[in-house]
Amino acid sequence: MVEQQIRSRGIELEPVLKAMAEVPRERFVPRRYRSQAYEDTALPIGGGQTITQPYLVAWMTVLLRPHPHDRVLEVGTGSGYQAAVLARLVDEVFTIERVDELAARARHTLADLSVDNVAVRSGDGSLGWAGVAPFDGIIVTAGALTIPEPLLEQLRVGGRLVMPLGPQSAPQTLVRVTRTSERRYRREEFGQVRFVPLIGEEGADEAPSRGDFWF
Repeated sequence: MVEQQIRSRGIELEPVLKAMAEVPRERFVPRRYRSQAYEDTALPIGGGQTITQPYLVAWMTVLLRPHPHDRVLEVGTGSGYQAAVLARLVDEVFTIERVDELAARARHTLADLSVDNVAVRSGDGSLGWAGVAPFDGIIVTAGALTIPEPLLEQLRVGGRLVMPLGPQSAPQTLVRVTRTSERRYRREEFGQVRFVPLIGEEGADEAPSRGDFWF
């Protein structure tokens, strides 16, 4: 998987490749899909959600630019696979899943694998996790038209947010937003992707006001 699907497509950041090689992806998919666990495809995990294809997991992780002492928020725990990869690269991972059953299953899988630096909670990920903010990195594994303002507010100055943006009716654009000051952010774009929709108070498929944030 790492050599044929990830490194061969230009991802060369060794810590990310090592993490992808070490996390057993088959543990994060339903038993009937385990024979497909290392194929470069998304797979159903229940609750209308999927586990992201390996290449996209690696790519989004690289774009996040993780550092060993970072505290990272993941919105959309799903199976827990992305959190497990991040857990090998940063100090702390906080991850939120709106589907209670998936959150419970991810928590159980991570515990079985002795991943002890990930905190999982059920809730509306579009609101972030204010009680443990700010974050050095935020990764959102669902698409929306705009970035929820609570996530922008909970990003540390110098922090990075990676998220797909765009309507569900067309390919979304994968973006990285870096907070450059208290009120300013820099946006970069990295090609087209397709993700499930971000659902929540701040994640509806409509464009809310950006307030006085500047990009």
